[in-house]
Amino acid sequence: MSAKQLPLFPHEGEHALTRQSSVSEAIAPFQHYLRLEGCSPHTLNAFTSDLRLLCEYFGDELPLGEFSTTSLTRFMDWIEQGRGIPCSRKSYARRVTTLKVFFKFLRNEGVLPHDPASALVQRSGSAPLQPILSEEEIGRLLAYTLSLRLAPKPDARPDLLVRLLLDTGLKKSECMALTPDHIQRDDPSAPILIIRHRKPNDIYKERKIALDPDWLTVLDEYLEQYHPPETIFDCTARNLEYVLRDTATGAGIEGKVSFEILRWTCAVRDYQRGMDLDEMREKMGLSRISWRETSDKIIRLAALQARS
Repeated sequence: MSAKQLPLFPHEGEHALTRQSSVSEAIAPFQHYLRLEGCSPHTLNAFTSDLRLLCEYFGDELPLGEFSTTSLTRFMDWIEQGRGIPCSRKSYARRVTTLKVFFKFLRNEGVLPHDPASALVQRSGSAPLQPILSEEEIGRLLAYTLSLRLAPKPDARPDLLVRLLLDTGLKKSECMALTPDHIQRDDPSAPILIIRHRKPNDIYKERKIALDPDWLTVLDEYLEQYHPPETIFDCTARNLEYVLRDTATGAGIEGKVSFEILRWTCAVRDYQRGMDLDEMREKMGLSRISWRETSDKIIRLAALQARS
């Protein structure tokens, strides 16, 4: 079997899905599909939880082939109004997404002749856009971190952290896991950051991101000052959040600097510079499923910034 003809089930001995299979029987192969798509454990758990709600509402005996747009709409009405548990706009939107991804998967695998979830409407409205930094604010932020590097008691950590996040868009967890071995310095004019994951199953998620050569100078200053024994940032994630908060205060942009804000700022800047969308997705380490909504937000943010 070729790499493009992956088996429907991750384990041997399981029966192939048919129109008569139940939702419960489809969960394991659907999880396998999500892993192949590069979905995070959080996304996988959320989608699985949503499908178990589907089983709760319809019972576990309803065959996959008997689902219709009408019955799925009735299910979403129950989620929103009849379940007795508040459903936020964000949760509602995610559950609609779960149904769309799940039934599209079944349709693409030939289990169903049509996709009953394709006509479901997202009635919750667009999610709010993540705030990002303007170029003027970025300039003020970097000017302040540079002043800390050049102070009588120099501190390179704020400059190192801010530049890293602005250039790479790393997630907080990825930033905390970095070691000097993640940085390829064979060619000082074109250093590469390699994002590795500890779990063997996540090896296919490893990716390479180009670094600003000048960042290596800041890194060397930082290593000389802090002497971290293993990971580059030998402190808690909360401590780095305080570093970002204090840096924002010093630059006069209180409340506008965080891991998430710098990650989105990096993405919008990459888009404005003409980076290919698929290259951006790989740089951010997102699955194709997650990228659909994220890329739309990036494009909208770039358009808003262009008009401001």
